[in-house]
Amino acid sequence: MSPELELATHAAREAGALLREHFESDLTVDEMQAHDIKLALDVESQKLIEGLILERFPDHAIYGEEGLAGDQSSETQWIVDPIDGTVNFFYGIPHFCISIAMRQGGELKIGAIYDPMMDEMFAVDFEGPATRNGKPISPSNRSELKDAIITVGFSKSKESIEVGAKRYKDFAYRVRKTRMMGSAALALAYISCGRLDAYIEEMISIWDIAAGQLMLERGGGSVVLTPSPFGEDKSGIVSNNGKLSFEGLV
Repeated sequence: MSPELELATHAAREAGALLREHFESDLTVDEMQAHDIKLALDVESQKLIEGLILERFPDHAIYGEEGLAGDQSSETQWIVDPIDGTVNFFYGIPHFCISIAMRQGGELKIGAIYDPMMDEMFAVDFEGPATRNGKPISPSNRSELKDAIITVGFSKSKESIEVGAKRYKDFAYRVRKTRMMGSAALALAYISCGRLDAYIEEMISIWDIAAGQLMLERGGGSVVLTPSPFGEDKSGIVSNNGKLSFEGLV
Protein backbone atom coordinates (compact mmCIF):
# COMPACT_ATOMS: atom_id res chain seq x y z
CA MET A 1 0.00 0.00 0.00
CA SER A 2 1.37 3.40 -0.97
CA PRO A 3 1.91 6.02 1.77
CA GLU A 4 -0.89 8.08 0.21
CA LEU A 5 -3.43 5.25 0.30
CA GLU A 6 -2.33 4.29 3.79
CA LEU A 7 -3.05 7.86 4.86
CA ALA A 8 -6.42 7.91 3.08
CA THR A 9 -7.59 4.67 4.68
CA HIS A 10 -6.37 5.80 8.09
CA ALA A 11 -8.18 9.14 7.80
CA ALA A 12 -11.35 7.39 6.60
CA ARG A 13 -11.26 5.00 9.57
CA GLU A 14 -10.74 7.85 12.03
CA ALA A 15 -13.68 9.75 10.55
CA GLY A 16 -15.70 6.53 10.59
CA ALA A 17 -15.06 6.11 14.30
CA LEU A 18 -16.35 9.65 14.83
CA LEU A 19 -19.52 8.89 12.88
CA ARG A 20 -20.16 5.62 14.73
CA GLU A 21 -19.79 7.46 18.02
CA HIS A 22 -22.53 9.92 17.04
CA PHE A 23 -24.83 7.56 15.14
CA GLU A 24 -28.40 7.69 16.48
CA SER A 25 -27.51 10.51 18.88
CA ASP A 26 -28.70 14.11 19.11
CA LEU A 27 -27.24 15.91 16.11
CA THR A 28 -26.75 19.60 15.41
CA VAL A 29 -28.35 20.59 12.11
CA ASP A 30 -26.61 23.47 10.33
CA GLU A 31 -29.10 23.62 7.46
CA MET A 32 -32.33 21.78 6.65
CA GLN A 33 -32.89 21.94 2.88
CA ALA A 34 -35.80 20.67 0.82
CA HIS A 35 -34.00 17.49 -0.25
CA ASP A 36 -30.85 17.52 1.88
CA ILE A 37 -29.50 18.07 5.39
CA LYS A 38 -26.25 19.71 6.48
CA LEU A 39 -24.93 18.63 9.87
CA ALA A 40 -22.28 20.15 12.09
CA LEU A 41 -20.80 16.65 12.06
CA ASP A 42 -20.14 16.93 8.31
CA VAL A 43 -17.80 19.82 9.06
CA GLU A 44 -16.23 18.09 12.07
CA SER A 45 -15.55 14.96 10.02
CA GLN A 46 -13.93 16.94 7.21
CA LYS A 47 -11.78 18.93 9.63
CA LEU A 48 -10.53 15.67 11.14
CA ILE A 49 -9.62 14.34 7.69
CA GLU A 50 -8.04 17.65 6.63
CA GLY A 51 -5.88 17.71 9.74
CA LEU A 52 -4.50 14.23 9.14
CA ILE A 53 -3.76 14.86 5.46
CA LEU A 54 -2.20 18.29 5.89
CA GLU A 55 -0.12 17.15 8.85
CA ARG A 56 1.53 14.64 6.50
CA PHE A 57 1.41 16.70 3.29
CA PRO A 58 1.11 20.40 4.23
CA ASP A 59 1.70 21.53 0.64
CA HIS A 60 -1.24 19.58 -0.78
CA ALA A 61 -4.74 20.87 -1.53
CA ILE A 62 -8.05 19.75 -0.01
CA TYR A 63 -11.22 19.97 -2.09
CA GLY A 64 -14.12 18.87 0.05
CA GLU A 65 -17.87 19.08 0.29
CA GLU A 66 -17.41 21.31 3.33
CA GLY A 67 -14.85 23.65 1.78
CA LEU A 68 -11.24 24.09 0.72
CA ALA A 69 -8.01 23.84 2.70
CA GLY A 70 -4.27 23.59 2.10
CA ASP A 71 -2.37 25.01 -0.87
CA GLN A 72 -4.90 25.34 -3.68
CA SER A 73 -2.10 25.84 -6.22
CA SER A 74 -0.79 22.32 -5.58
CA GLU A 75 -1.07 19.77 -8.39
CA THR A 76 -1.95 17.19 -5.73
CA GLN A 77 -5.54 17.51 -4.56
CA TRP A 78 -7.44 15.40 -2.02
CA ILE A 79 -11.16 15.13 -2.75
CA VAL A 80 -13.16 14.55 0.43
CA ASP A 81 -16.76 13.68 1.20
CA PRO A 82 -16.83 13.52 5.01
CA ILE A 83 -20.30 11.89 5.14
CA ASP A 84 -21.73 10.55 1.91
CA GLY A 85 -25.30 9.71 2.82
CA THR A 86 -25.92 12.43 5.41
CA VAL A 87 -29.71 12.09 5.21
CA ASN A 88 -29.39 8.34 5.89
CA PHE A 89 -27.12 9.11 8.84
CA PHE A 90 -29.51 11.70 10.25
CA TYR A 91 -32.49 9.33 10.06
CA GLY A 92 -30.59 6.45 11.64
CA ILE A 93 -30.26 4.41 8.43
CA PRO A 94 -26.90 2.59 8.64
CA HIS A 95 -25.88 3.13 5.02
CA PHE A 96 -23.36 5.94 4.64
CA CYS A 97 -19.62 6.29 4.21
CA ILE A 98 -16.52 8.45 4.06
CA SER A 99 -15.00 8.94 0.61
CA ILE A 100 -11.44 10.18 0.04
CA ALA A 101 -9.68 10.36 -3.33
CA MET A 102 -6.43 11.91 -4.45
CA ARG A 103 -5.67 13.25 -7.91
CA GLN A 104 -2.47 14.65 -9.37
CA GLY A 105 -2.45 16.87 -12.41
CA GLY A 106 -6.18 16.27 -12.74
CA GLU A 107 -5.83 12.46 -12.85
CA LEU A 108 -7.29 10.25 -10.13
CA LYS A 109 -4.59 8.17 -8.45
CA ILE A 110 -5.95 6.61 -5.25
CA GLY A 111 -9.28 6.23 -3.49
CA ALA A 112 -10.75 4.99 -0.21
CA ILE A 113 -14.41 4.49 0.68
CA TYR A 114 -15.15 3.38 4.23
CA ASP A 115 -18.49 2.10 5.49
CA PRO A 116 -18.13 2.37 9.28
CA MET A 117 -21.29 0.43 10.09
CA MET A 118 -20.25 -2.60 8.02
CA ASP A 119 -16.54 -2.03 8.73
CA GLU A 120 -15.84 -2.33 5.00
CA MET A 121 -12.91 -0.49 3.45
CA PHE A 122 -12.95 -0.25 -0.32
CA ALA A 123 -9.61 0.98 -1.64
CA VAL A 124 -7.65 1.47 -4.83
CA ASP A 125 -3.97 2.39 -5.11
CA PHE A 126 -1.77 3.88 -7.84
CA GLU A 127 -1.82 0.49 -9.53
CA GLY A 128 -3.37 -2.92 -9.04
CA PRO A 129 -6.95 -4.01 -8.47
CA ALA A 130 -9.46 -2.36 -6.19
CA THR A 131 -9.93 -4.18 -2.89
CA ARG A 132 -12.47 -4.67 -0.12
CA ASN A 133 -10.84 -5.18 3.28
CA GLY A 134 -7.62 -6.07 1.49
CA LYS A 135 -9.02 -8.63 -0.94
CA PRO A 136 -9.25 -7.94 -4.70
CA ILE A 137 -12.70 -7.18 -6.10
CA SER A 138 -14.18 -6.93 -9.58
CA PRO A 139 -17.52 -5.98 -11.15
CA SER A 140 -20.13 -8.59 -12.07
CA ASN A 141 -20.22 -10.36 -15.42
CA ARG A 142 -23.93 -9.66 -15.92
CA SER A 143 -24.52 -8.36 -19.44
CA GLU A 144 -28.32 -8.49 -19.75
CA LEU A 145 -30.51 -5.77 -18.25
CA LYS A 146 -33.07 -8.40 -17.25
CA ASP A 147 -30.47 -9.86 -14.84
CA ALA A 148 -29.22 -6.54 -13.46
CA ILE A 149 -29.77 -4.65 -10.23
CA ILE A 150 -29.56 -0.91 -10.87
CA THR A 151 -29.58 2.00 -8.48
CA VAL A 152 -30.98 5.33 -9.69
CA GLY A 153 -30.28 8.39 -7.56
CA PHE A 154 -32.70 11.28 -7.18
CA SER A 155 -31.02 14.66 -6.97
CA LYS A 156 -31.75 17.88 -5.13
CA SER A 157 -33.76 20.02 -7.57
CA LYS A 158 -37.30 19.70 -8.91
CA GLU A 159 -36.07 19.48 -12.49
CA SER A 160 -33.48 16.77 -11.83
CA ILE A 161 -35.97 14.75 -9.76
CA GLU A 162 -38.46 14.82 -12.63
CA VAL A 163 -35.85 13.58 -15.12
CA GLY A 164 -34.64 10.96 -12.66
CA ALA A 165 -38.18 9.73 -12.02
CA LYS A 166 -38.78 9.19 -15.73
CA ARG A 167 -35.46 7.38 -16.08
CA TYR A 168 -36.30 5.23 -13.07
CA LYS A 169 -39.58 4.16 -14.66
CA ASP A 170 -37.85 3.36 -17.96
CA PHE A 171 -35.33 1.11 -16.22
CA ALA A 172 -37.74 -0.48 -13.74
CA TYR A 173 -39.51 -2.37 -16.53
CA ARG A 174 -36.25 -3.66 -17.98
CA VAL A 175 -34.15 -4.82 -15.01
CA ARG A 176 -34.46 -7.45 -12.31
CA LYS A 177 -34.58 -4.92 -9.47
CA THR A 178 -33.99 -1.24 -8.78
CA ARG A 179 -32.61 0.20 -5.57
CA MET A 180 -32.38 3.71 -4.12
CA MET A 181 -29.80 3.54 -1.35
CA GLY A 182 -28.70 7.10 -0.65
CA SER A 183 -24.92 7.02 -1.09
CA ALA A 184 -23.28 7.61 -4.48
CA ALA A 185 -19.86 6.51 -3.24
CA LEU A 186 -21.17 3.20 -1.92
CA ALA A 187 -23.16 2.67 -5.12
CA LEU A 188 -19.92 2.78 -7.11
CA ALA A 189 -18.13 0.61 -4.54
CA TYR A 190 -20.96 -1.92 -4.78
CA ILE A 191 -20.70 -2.04 -8.59
CA SER A 192 -16.93 -2.43 -8.21
CA CYS A 193 -17.42 -5.59 -6.15
CA GLY A 194 -20.41 -7.01 -8.05
CA ARG A 195 -23.25 -6.28 -5.63
CA LEU A 196 -24.88 -3.83 -8.04
CA ASP A 197 -24.57 -3.54 -11.80
CA ALA A 198 -25.21 0.13 -12.56
CA TYR A 199 -25.74 3.54 -10.98
CA ILE A 200 -27.32 6.55 -12.69
CA GLU A 201 -28.04 10.05 -11.38
CA GLU A 202 -28.69 13.42 -12.94
CA MET A 203 -26.73 15.70 -10.60
CA ILE A 204 -23.74 14.76 -8.46
CA SER A 205 -20.53 16.44 -7.27
CA ILE A 206 -16.97 15.24 -7.76
CA TRP A 207 -16.55 14.43 -4.06
CA ASP A 208 -19.52 12.04 -4.29
CA ILE A 209 -17.92 9.82 -6.90
CA ALA A 210 -14.15 10.43 -7.30
CA ALA A 211 -12.90 7.46 -5.24
CA GLY A 212 -15.59 5.15 -6.58
CA GLN A 213 -14.98 6.17 -10.17
CA LEU A 214 -11.34 5.10 -9.96
CA MET A 215 -12.27 1.80 -8.28
CA LEU A 216 -14.85 0.93 -10.90
CA GLU A 217 -12.73 1.92 -13.88
CA ARG A 218 -9.76 -0.01 -12.50
CA GLY A 219 -11.90 -3.16 -12.59
CA GLY A 220 -13.04 -2.60 -16.18
CA GLY A 221 -16.29 -0.83 -15.35
CA SER A 222 -17.60 2.23 -17.15
CA VAL A 223 -18.15 5.72 -15.72
CA VAL A 224 -19.48 8.43 -18.04
CA LEU A 225 -19.77 11.95 -16.62
CA THR A 226 -21.53 14.76 -18.45
CA PRO A 227 -22.08 18.38 -17.39
CA SER A 228 -25.41 18.60 -15.58
CA PRO A 229 -27.88 21.27 -16.69
CA PHE A 230 -29.33 21.30 -13.17
CA GLY A 231 -26.46 22.77 -11.16
CA GLU A 232 -23.15 24.59 -11.48
CA ASP A 233 -20.10 22.31 -11.12
CA LYS A 234 -22.41 19.29 -11.14
CA SER A 235 -22.32 16.24 -13.39
CA GLY A 236 -24.69 13.57 -14.54
CA ILE A 237 -23.35 10.04 -14.12
CA VAL A 238 -24.04 6.82 -16.01
CA SER A 239 -21.94 3.99 -14.60
CA ASN A 240 -22.02 0.22 -14.90
CA ASN A 241 -20.00 -2.96 -14.73
CA GLY A 242 -18.69 -2.39 -18.26
CA LYS A 243 -20.83 -5.12 -19.77
CA LEU A 244 -24.39 -3.78 -19.77
CA SER A 245 -25.87 -1.92 -22.74
CA PHE A 246 -28.14 1.07 -22.09
CA GLU A 247 -29.00 1.64 -25.74
CA GLY A 248 -32.22 3.61 -26.01
CA LEU A 249 -32.34 4.36 -22.28
CA VAL A 250 -29.66 7.01 -21.69
